[in-house]
Parts: sequence; C-alpha cells; structure tokens
Amino acid sequence: MHDAKTKQADRLDIGQISDNFLEKYNRPGPRYTSYPTAPVWKDEFGPDDFEKYCARAEQRATPVSLYMHLPFCESLCLFCACTVSIQKDKRVAIPYLETLKREIDHMARHVSKKRPVIQFHWGGGTPTYLSPVQMEDLFGHTRELFSFAPDAEIGIEIDPRVTSREHLETLRRLGFNRLSMGIQDFEPKVQETIHRIQPYEMTRDLIVVARELGFESLNVDLIYGLPYQTASSFRATVDRTLTLQPDRVAMFSYAHVPWLKKQQGSFAEHLPEGMEKFRIFRAGLEQFLGAGYLYIGMDHFAKPGDELAVAQKNRTLHRNFQGYTTKAGADLYGMGVSAISSLGEAYAQNRREVPAYQAAIAERGVATMRGYRLTSDDQIRRVVIGRLLCHTVILKSEVEREFSITFDDYFAPEVQRLEEFRAEGLVALAPGEIRVTSLGRIFIRNVAMTFDRYLHEQQMDQRPLFSKTL
Repeated sequence: MHDAKTKQADRLDIGQISDNFLEKYNRPGPRYTSYPTAPVWKDEFGPDDFEKYCARAEQRATPVSLYMHLPFCESLCLFCACTVSIQKDKRVAIPYLETLKREIDHMARHVSKKRPVIQFHWGGGTPTYLSPVQMEDLFGHTRELFSFAPDAEIGIEIDPRVTSREHLETLRRLGFNRLSMGIQDFEPKVQETIHRIQPYEMTRDLIVVARELGFESLNVDLIYGLPYQTASSFRATVDRTLTLQPDRVAMFSYAHVPWLKKQQGSFAEHLPEGMEKFRIFRAGLEQFLGAGYLYIGMDHFAKPGDELAVAQKNRTLHRNFQGYTTKAGADLYGMGVSAISSLGEAYAQNRREVPAYQAAIAERGVATMRGYRLTSDDQIRRVVIGRLLCHTVILKSEVEREFSITFDDYFAPEVQRLEEFRAEGLVALAPGEIRVTSLGRIFIRNVAMTFDRYLHEQQMDQRPLFSKTL
C-alpha cells in the first residue's frame, strides 16, 4: 500500500498538475454509488416491480443491509445537497416514525429471519434530531422483526451540535458500534457562511465521550471547496482533525449543484475553483498521508489497520449508496423518504417528499417512485466500475470468468480510450490488467466514466446532472 516512497510519489505527481490538465479532467461526472446512475432510472418501475425483486432476493437468501433515512434537521446547512426537512417543531417526527415503522413491518414480510442483517445504518438529515426514547423505540421495533448477525456493523450519522451524552449512551446500549460525525471545516468564517457553527471543542468533547463508551469506529467528514476556504485554512482544519484521531476520514469535494439546491447560490461568488480548489485538496491529501492514513480512493482515508484498508488490500472492498463498505454480497433495503434499495439486478427509490412518502406507505406499505432493472451489459459494467473504484485495478481474467466474455473484445472502444489516460500517467495498461496510478486515484471517477455507456447521452442533456469530479 502506501509506504514512504509511495507518499513521496503521490506528492511528486500532484505537483506536476497544470491548469490545462485540471481543466481537462475536472468536469461533471457521477460518484458511482450505483451503476447505472440514478438519472438513467425509470419512473415506470413501481411498487409491484420492487416487491418482485424482494421475492427474488428472498429466494437467493442473501445477507441483508438495512438503511433508514431520518430527514429532519433543526436548521439548514447551506452547502447540503441531501434530502432533508427543516423543522424546529420536533413533533413532526412522531407521525413520520409511525409511517417508517409501518414500512419496516411491510419490508420484514419480505425478509426471512434466516437472513442475517450484517449492516444497519441510520442516515439523514440528522438522526440525532430524534430523542433517545424515539431512537430506542425505532431500533427496538426493527430488532424484533429482523435477525441481526453478532458482528453486524451498526452505524449512524451524528451532528455534534444536537447530539448529547444521553444520545450516545442510548445508541451504545442498543448495539450501535460506528459513528460518522460531520465536521466539514473548523474555520469560523467558513462555518458562518455555510450556517453551521460547530467549534472544535464541541466536536472533541463528543468524541471523547464516544471513545469512553466504547464505539468501535469513529469516522469524520470534511468538505473541501467550501466558500472562503484556502489551502492554508484547510490545512489548519486537518491539523485539528488529526488531534481527534478518527479511524476513517471522508474528505468530500463540495458538490455545487444550485440547480438542485437553490440555497447554494447564496455564496457562489466566494467558492474556490480550479487550481485554487485543487490546492485545498492537495493540502488535505498530503497531511493525511503524512499522518499515516491510507488513501482508499475518491474521498476516503483510513488507518492502516482499519477494515477498509485491509479489505482494499485483500480486494474484498465494496461500494454502495453509503460509500465504501466491507460488507459485500448483501442486498440493501432502504426505508424512509427518498431511501434507495439495491436488490440483485434492480434499484428502487422511495418518494422524495415526506407527505407523498407517508401517503404511499399508508396506502400500499411501499413508497417506490422509480427504479431500474439492470441489463446483462449493465451488470458487467457495474462490476468493472466497482472493482476499479474499490481495488484500483481491473483483473481482466476475473471479469472474463464471471461473465464468459473476452475483455478486450467486449470493451474494445473503452480500452482504446484508456490509451489517453495512460499517456497522461493516470493508468498503467498491461495485457491482463488495468491499474490506476497514484495520480489516477485522484481522478478515478474520470477513469470509471470510460466504462459508462450512458454518459454520452447524459452529457447531451441540457440540464446539469452531476457535480465536478474534483
């Protein structure tokens, strides 16, 4: 993996990036939490289709991953592009939770207790918007209906601004073992501009409590490219983050999508762009590598002994709608407003507005608004893109055995297009493999886009669909 020489090579490669190089590769592209990506999905895929794929998953008796979306927040962070509902009056959570429990009841009928839940996650929104009593009720309801594996990964996203010691004590007692904590940036001017005031001390104190309570994994999120950020200010944020000793770090690129989230337009003129934004990314990358973290790819760092790092080394790392995971082979059942399920050869997404979601569950028990059935070609490309993003290498013989194809014949146009990436130092091409270089890891989304057969049509769309790759 990354020894001292590799770190040095990373820095050397990065230093050689020019404005022209950056302009060429820093263009809109998917993050590939799914393939095909969501803009390709079909509105005619409905509840009956979803339940058909639930039945198929039940027949395969695959392990289970559960995701529940808890959309409420007390205030809006202006950078946010998630599906959220801003509500000061916390009584709104009561009918939502009743609806969610009805959906859980309905979903449980499709999942035998013989199938272990190996991954469970609450995301948002702000899950700790709920009171400890509400969290205990929701988790208890779920636990009665599903069979959790003894070593299940049970995680939650928390906001230090609204998370109390009682929240953490309740979560730990219930069996939660992973916390993902939003930081974004510690610089006061940045925090003020994005409407997220979160002093370092508040975050530090909550992490101290979490470690005291015995949570196995503490992860933090940072965002580069926010308004008023500079390489120097972000370096200070990373320095302070390193004092917290997180097990994993997600260092996301700020996704500027004002056509989807109008509030982002309020600070557009203060955003770092181009080479300036890249310098901010480089500052974070070099500091985390220098502190001994491994660069997993795209936007994730992990300590060398962390499961993510070990899984990447062993080529068992997987990617789904929650990002990188070690829990490959599970079918994902998403519940709550806007939640996404991934069942074998199909994706399904719930309705994205709380009233419409609640009405659909009341009527049918299922709130599917759209979805997608993968073709055989989609399945091959999903595997290729997934292995590229997770392992940074595609072993052609593996794909050939799995799908009974000849890789270089099947992907002849793509292999030809990769020659340009090789010339730029982003990939190394050999007869039996396609390997991403240290420089290529930074632009790995661009390399993956080579294998996306829908991308050309999407780029012809007049509406912007994706944020930039860096």
